[in-house]
Amino acid sequence: MRKIFYLLMIISLVSCHKNLEKTNDSKEDSIKADPNNINISILIDLSDRIDPETNPNTTMQYSQRDLEYIKAISQGFLNHIKSKKVIQLNDQMQVFFNPEPSDPKMNELTKELKVSFDKNTSKENMELINKKYSTLPANIYQSAIKDKAFVGSDIWEFFKNKINDYCIKDDHRNILFILTDGYMYHEDSQFSEKSKTSYLTSKLIKSQHLTSSDYKSIMKNNQYGFVKANDNLKNLEVIVLGINPEKGNPFEESVIKEYWENWFKEMKIKNYQIKSADLPSNLEPIILKAITGKN
Repeated sequence: MRKIFYLLMIISLVSCHKNLEKTNDSKEDSIKADPNNINISILIDLSDRIDPETNPNTTMQYSQRDLEYIKAISQGFLNHIKSKKVIQLNDQMQVFFNPEPSDPKMNELTKELKVSFDKNTSKENMELINKKYSTLPANIYQSAIKDKAFVGSDIWEFFKNKINDYCIKDDHRNILFILTDGYMYHEDSQFSEKSKTSYLTSKLIKSQHLTSSDYKSIMKNNQYGFVKANDNLKNLEVIVLGINPEKGNPFEESVIKEYWENWFKEMKIKNYQIKSADLPSNLEPIILKAITGKN
């Protein structure tokens, strides 16, 4: 009789433990960001992709495309805060680079471009958004192009060490726009773990023989991809704008997007988009729609 009693006790304890785990999991899943509060971050790749001499484009220079993308992002942010009552305002937008350029003026520019709105925000401050985001980003690009000291794009390190602190706020929809050509490289964080790397270059793609229509199977069989930089970014939405593959490999753009897509999935980013360096008039509706969060 005692054996039966103890057996029932053990079964009861195990069952309670499992139920407690399920309860904790459901509580974690039930904590959702308030979609009315948005936190927008813009990460700019200031590598030589923006240099009109290195990467010219007669239709529209890539730096100018970036500036128009940024204007569209700021307009989407402005539309959002104007749709809310002042007492409901709890929204933020900011710009980042990684690594930071040597020009000391950059720090002041990023300070100016970090805008926050709450119930004490005046209408005058709202109107300043368009003014700031229509003029200040141009100064950033002009400085980088003039100096020609292009700092590369250490996007991997940003995801590893900074994104949680800089781009994710509790009780917010956290949206990160990344302006990049899709290649990822910086000498200070260039390493590999088995067949995965912290960087992606056209040279690497060629060395992996990802130049044919079966690139997906080659990547899967050899486990090519980015080294995972973060364990859990499920509270972050990411929109990559400006994918611009080098010429010569018809599958290069697809390979770049596959690298990014697999990386996002591995870091548990569920909501993401990866767009090519199209004309701003074509991407603006996509940018505005992404900010509204409506499908």
